[in-house]
Amino acid sequence: MYKIMALDIGTKRIGIALSDYLLILANGYSYIPREPEDEAVETVKKIAKENNVKKIVVGIPLNMDGSKGFQAENCQDFASKIDGYEIIYEDERLTSEAAEEILREKKIDFRKDKGLVDIESACIILEQYLSRCK
Repeated sequence: MYKIMALDIGTKRIGIALSDYLLILANGYSYIPREPEDEAVETVKKIAKENNVKKIVVGIPLNMDGSKGFQAENCQDFASKIDGYEIIYEDERLTSEAAEEILREKKIDFRKDKGLVDIESACIILEQYLSRCK
């Protein structure tokens, strides 16, 4: 049995979510600083190892026309450094806005801790992937 990890890779932080062992639920895990990048990559790999992760779903912020912009390339570049895991790319257009709305509905004030939005975005990315794979 294994889990699947999802990453919402931003320029400042990386939101992390983990599935359950049944690959049904997405749970927010944490967020880490993006820089220094080599440390961030090692932290992601450490969390993956500690949680028996086999696959890592990486959110790719495609442009509204479906093309890749700078940030999409940036996310893929980061993900290419995570060796030893199957990497899956998931379109994450508008997940930050959806994450903010979910946090507002839960009455969670994220204005002082934007990492909460990154974690929720990672959950949405993982939920999209898990629902598509059923």
